[in-house]
Amino acid sequence: MFELMEWLAERGVTTVFKVDGERTVERKKAWMVIVSGGPLGEDSFFRADLGSADACLDSLIAHLERNGLSPFA
Repeated sequence: MFELMEWLAERGVTTVFKVDGERTVERKKAWMVIVSGGPLGEDSFFRADLGSADACLDSLIAHLERNGLSPFA
């Protein structure tokens, strides 16, 4: 995850991963990922609130690939 965040930052993309303790206690979707900017453009703000860090990572990678930015290319 940290390598992906660094890779995105090197391309001008702002990335935030967060886990919310209150949501965890309430058994809600505690993990969140947000990305914006850089080659994704101003209109491609992306946020996903999911139940695990892995789910957020999968969702983020799918979003990046849909927008032509893949760390695996």
